[in-house]
Amino acid sequence: MATVIETPLSVIGQPQRRIDGPLKVSGGATYTSDVDLPGMLHAVPVCSTIASGRITSLEFAAAERMPGVRAILHRGNVGKFFRISGNSMDTGYVDEARPPFDDDVIRYYGQYVALVIAETFEAASAASAAVKVGYDVTPHDVSDELTLKDEPKVESERGDAAKAFDSAAVKIDETYVTPVETHNPIELHATVAQWDGEGYTFYETTQAISNHQGTLMQMLGLPKEKVRVISRYLGSGFGGKLWMWPHSLLAAAAARHTGQPVKLVLNRKMMFQNVGHRPVTQQRLRLSADAGGKLTSLRHDYANHCSLLDDYSESCGETTPMLYSTPNLRVTSGTVRRNVGSPTAMRGPGAVPGLYAVESAMNELAVKLDIDPVELRLMNEPRVDESTGLPFSSRNLVECLRTGADKFGWSKRTSAVGSMQRDGLTLGWGVGACAWPAIRFSADATVDLRADGTARVVCGTQDIGTGTYTILAQLVSAQTGLPLDAIEVGLGDSALPAGPISGGSAATASLIPAVSDAARAAVKIVLEKAASLEESAFKGAKPEELAFSEGRVHRKGEAALGGVPFAQILQAAKMHAASGNGSAKGGFDDPLKKKYSIYSYGAHFAEVTWQPEIAQLRVSRVVTVIDAGRILNPCAGRNQIEGAVVMGVGMALFEQTHYDSRNGAPLNNNLADYIIASNADTPALDVTFLDHPDTIFNELGARGIAEIGLAGIAAAITSAVHHATGVYVRNLPVMIEDLL
Repeated sequence: MATVIETPLSVIGQPQRRIDGPLKVSGGATYTSDVDLPGMLHAVPVCSTIASGRITSLEFAAAERMPGVRAILHRGNVGKFFRISGNSMDTGYVDEARPPFDDDVIRYYGQYVALVIAETFEAASAASAAVKVGYDVTPHDVSDELTLKDEPKVESERGDAAKAFDSAAVKIDETYVTPVETHNPIELHATVAQWDGEGYTFYETTQAISNHQGTLMQMLGLPKEKVRVISRYLGSGFGGKLWMWPHSLLAAAAARHTGQPVKLVLNRKMMFQNVGHRPVTQQRLRLSADAGGKLTSLRHDYANHCSLLDDYSESCGETTPMLYSTPNLRVTSGTVRRNVGSPTAMRGPGAVPGLYAVESAMNELAVKLDIDPVELRLMNEPRVDESTGLPFSSRNLVECLRTGADKFGWSKRTSAVGSMQRDGLTLGWGVGACAWPAIRFSADATVDLRADGTARVVCGTQDIGTGTYTILAQLVSAQTGLPLDAIEVGLGDSALPAGPISGGSAATASLIPAVSDAARAAVKIVLEKAASLEESAFKGAKPEELAFSEGRVHRKGEAALGGVPFAQILQAAKMHAASGNGSAKGGFDDPLKKKYSIYSYGAHFAEVTWQPEIAQLRVSRVVTVIDAGRILNPCAGRNQIEGAVVMGVGMALFEQTHYDSRNGAPLNNNLADYIIASNADTPALDVTFLDHPDTIFNELGARGIAEIGLAGIAAAITSAVHHATGVYVRNLPVMIEDLL
């Protein structure tokens, strides 16, 4: 087991302002669509206006004659693309495997059919609208009723869940539905592609530059050194920017065709068609318990829709087998094909819709048993992960529930529907537990301690707005004692040492060992050099007798202030820098997962107010307690959970993408009609971290927190809705019509 690092002046665990904050608020941070290269052209796709059929004609003569138009790409002249081999996150991964213009078949509304390249964005947009496409239309299906045609896949099973359910004293058998949700980061997807005759430089909106590079090099048929991907800053992604989408290849083809840099920025309508979404999920939950509230069985059968060509499973049952103790369990899954673009990961894939269903069923079971829903969860707490038999590396869900109940004032809850009032409003209180797997991926990093007294840390990962720049500076500061403003952080470039994806709440845990080892390696060089210099104050000392803290070298047991700044040692040695490298291994086959069950946990307590006279429902207060190991930066961490909870309010009450049954188009494909939670919808938020380091997972004991805050919150809200109104809402989002 690794030991927890204790540094007297450590910045670990202390709230820190983001080191990239000044650049962002001053406009100095450059996002992909800000990139402006000499001679740059603009590209705008032509999108299909049907959801199923075949292209019979493309008329673009009029568009080609329009001012500023340089070229129009289509199947006949776009050039050769290849397909991904293996679809691995280590070498390249995509959700939409079909290269653009690969055939004339239309499988979803908005599918790219041509690309206009022009001197200005306005000219490209006008010419794109002038391209006329002929179709042979065939029937399409965008319905959200999911009926499996094939036998479902058994994901986890123990005991005999069917037999236990049939003979149980108390049981719940309900179906829960979540709709299509669309990622709507403020920053639109974009690519700027530059071709030099031999290779490419891409400026990308990506949450995974290393994976993006691996995907592009395969699909373009180029060696790794000929594909460079840069993403300095990202205006969020929520999972939608994890994997490469076809527009990146179109930008590459356009740059190759014209010999000039090309910028391609999707519009908001395309964000609803071409770059993924959270799929419809339909989940049947069957729970049974004895009269005392002990679970005797849990069955979780779910399905989600996917595209016609690509297989995507939402993994709704990912946390189901280990969350509660029950001797009998069965989890199955299946997919149903629809005329939609491929779904993709959306913040908390699997656990977010999955725990909405599981936690809703647990709340309904508590009502049927007449047991407090918090107590029902406490009495079904497992000792080990019953799906694997493995011990938990660290699990404090019980403390989350008890702490949250205490902070929320849960003991004042009266169980009868509509029995609680405040200021003339009916109150509803609800609870939902949450869990998220702790994941870490492979990572490399380099740390330079420079002769000017500063440090630089670099890694080919990216900061998607969650604070990775600051975390890396904190990790170096913890090893060196240097202040954050003396540490330069380089991210967002595939030319740097390979870094992890920013997905699965895995980036920080992946970077801790790599960056820490790199910093220690650089420090070791300085200590060795201090001991070896003839004119050094440490002449005759052995490196192991020296220490490095607060940016100084000193003898162990002596104060740092009495030591020598490392910059003086490097200057005396005529060195520009002491460079250290660090590396860490990880992945979904992480050997540690064969020894321990490693998850983060939490509990949400939600209050709604209901005013039936005017049919007004509002989430007024949320208390959240999270067990995610050590929190490296409580300020950024709290922001993450608060943002996730607000997103959960949107999931419970507002978000739903509607498809037009006539042509398969997303109807509410804009930020006016696709309703998300706004400032006015944001409840009073109270976030608490238990801060129990999980040192089995890594030396600092930190697990990921970006996604867990969204898991379970919708169930807490719908439970509160039932408590206030007596109505069980099992199809999200909650509609006022459901409550009247």
